[in-house]
Amino acid sequence: MSSAVVVFTRDLRLHDHPALRAATAATAAVPLFVFDDAILSGRFNRPNRTQYLLQSLTDLDGSLRARGGRLVVRRGGWVAEVLGAAREAGAATVHVSDDVTPFARRRLAALEAAGAGVGVGVVRHPGTTVVPPDALRSSGGGHFQVFTPYHRRWLEAARRPVLAPPDAVRVPDVVADAPLPRLADLVAGAPSPEVVAGGESAARAALDAWVKARLAEYGDRHDDLPGDATSRVSAALRFGCVSPAELEQELTGRPGAEPFVRQLCWRDFYAQALLARPDAAWGDYRRRGDAWHDDPERFAAWAEGRTGYPVVDAAMRQLRREGFVHNRARMVAASFLTKDLYLDWRLGAREFLDWLVDGEIANNNLNWQWTAGTGADTNPHRIFNPTVQARRFDPDGDYVRRYVPELRAVPGKAVHEPWKLPAAVREALDYPPPIVDHHEAIAEYKDRSRLSGQRQARSTTHRALS
Repeated sequence: MSSAVVVFTRDLRLHDHPALRAATAATAAVPLFVFDDAILSGRFNRPNRTQYLLQSLTDLDGSLRARGGRLVVRRGGWVAEVLGAAREAGAATVHVSDDVTPFARRRLAALEAAGAGVGVGVVRHPGTTVVPPDALRSSGGGHFQVFTPYHRRWLEAARRPVLAPPDAVRVPDVVADAPLPRLADLVAGAPSPEVVAGGESAARAALDAWVKARLAEYGDRHDDLPGDATSRVSAALRFGCVSPAELEQELTGRPGAEPFVRQLCWRDFYAQALLARPDAAWGDYRRRGDAWHDDPERFAAWAEGRTGYPVVDAAMRQLRREGFVHNRARMVAASFLTKDLYLDWRLGAREFLDWLVDGEIANNNLNWQWTAGTGADTNPHRIFNPTVQARRFDPDGDYVRRYVPELRAVPGKAVHEPWKLPAAVREALDYPPPIVDHHEAIAEYKDRSRLSGQRQARSTTHRALS
């Protein structure tokens, strides 16, 4: 009897799963998930994502059992556990979805090398992006460093067929079962109180409802902070509970879909950038000569939502309450940290990864760099004025009042500038004054940027003459 192993990683679904379909073409297949000790012992094993992971695995196991199979669960060294399961099943092939993070690339390479030593082949499949990250090349032959030309090529690129889930999954009896661990067995601490539920079933149902109710208005309302009209599909995409390729092909051409599909392209753009530049995971994609401030107290105030700028504080408190932040609010909060406080984008990226259910390296860190000015952006000095942004995208202050209870009694747009309220009212609010003056902070930022640009220009001239 021929058998194969399919290792689930960031692809916790049955629909449109190339690696799973390839494995189930064998007489028997082992659907495997390994709790990797290297991840569990790392900084970014956090309660919000780990809870979502466990819920997604529970759902995945149920879907497999409905087709006659089951999810095989192991814990330990990832490579050793994968090959151990292959040995138990007598499998000569392991199927796995390809990925782009430096950690994932090292892990896959180690599996391939170890598998070759024991006669087990490893086959990588697409599945985590719409277009494979290495499929498109710029006119110069390298990866795309600017989004717009990538977007043009991405729209023209061929699409692989979307795959139906397997009708049946047969798991070899010789492969032992193990129960899913409890959350407390995997990570310390409790998840945020309003984290979205995980799993393919929940994600597909929620997305279907959103598409029917909100897709047509997405272009007009995706920046509406109080309306919360976005799909919130980011966590499902991060864990692969929804296939980005299936989503793109299902929505393309529908009313309102174009700006939403463009966001899927941004996700692919960052994946191909990280694949080509693994150093950009935690290093500047484009160095700007920044000499970031070191101010733990101001960073703590930002992280805890105590900056005195209501929309920034609302964003950071939404992060801790829900493990999610509206995209517009993410940009405003990130700009405030890197431009107003002039603190290193890596601090903010780590804080987001501590809490976000959808947190993953390519999207999170390269979006942080886009805002900080070190990323793939033709305008490195983009600045989001928090008060202007709040007035525009939260005109009546409802988003702020939802997450900053100290300000719930402040009516209308006055909530965005509490420092302008009468002194007696301000004192009764128990809300901090602005941690910095935005206009003064940005003037200082521009002065630093101008001096840094002059130093870089002199350095370039020196190198050219030497």
